[in-house]
Amino acid sequence: MTVPSGIPDPDQPLPTGEAKATAVRSMFDAIAPRYDLVNRIMTFRLDVRWRRRTVERLNLPAGSAVLDLACGTGDLCRDLAAAGHRPVGMDLSWGMLASARTDAPLVHADALRLPVADGSVDGVTCGFALRNLTGLEPFLAELARVLRPGGRIGLLEVDRPRNPVLRIGHGVYFGRIVPLVGGLLSNRDAYRYLPRSVAYLPPEDDLLATIADARFVDVAKDRCSGGIAQLLTATRA
Repeated sequence: MTVPSGIPDPDQPLPTGEAKATAVRSMFDAIAPRYDLVNRIMTFRLDVRWRRRTVERLNLPAGSAVLDLACGTGDLCRDLAAAGHRPVGMDLSWGMLASARTDAPLVHADALRLPVADGSVDGVTCGFALRNLTGLEPFLAELARVLRPGGRIGLLEVDRPRNPVLRIGHGVYFGRIVPLVGGLLSNRDAYRYLPRSVAYLPPEDDLLATIADARFVDVAKDRCSGGIAQLLTATRA
């Protein structure tokens, strides 16, 4: 069940399958106009640092062709271009693409069915979208398909701090303050749903093993800003 806007009803169980894909697309269409503003405020601009770290950890030479999946308004595309790469942004949300602020080519596409030839790109980035996918394994299979051998991935996502005190504080902030701020500046239901969507992410060991099983090596996880975000990197075998 969803609220009339198509955004997942925060008082109902989390959607799955095609219902999840439809709900997530509607949600990002709705919050696109103020998405960047809310992100900067809620993360105290730490998201800017995390994205730049993602580009650095790709460790690709200048001129590399890099797909930025779930590109949103183009933050990572801009950072990739600034590093000398050739980014192409892809997103399922028309609203996000319409609000994008980047000179990179943009494509309306599903990250599970990429309109890209086998082995044709050097890198893939994805920011804060793993928990919005309908399936992690098919997503990673697509990354392995489109990347050349030796290509790199950088997947940025939210996380839970290991430190018990930080974990409690982060839980309060993410579960209560984020919906409040998001409701004041954008869409209340969307920002009530987003903290709950962390439940879609598998445990750390399972997540790293799933990446390795998808034909990736050198799988690594960086904990960002005390563990409130995570950066997953790997190399296509």
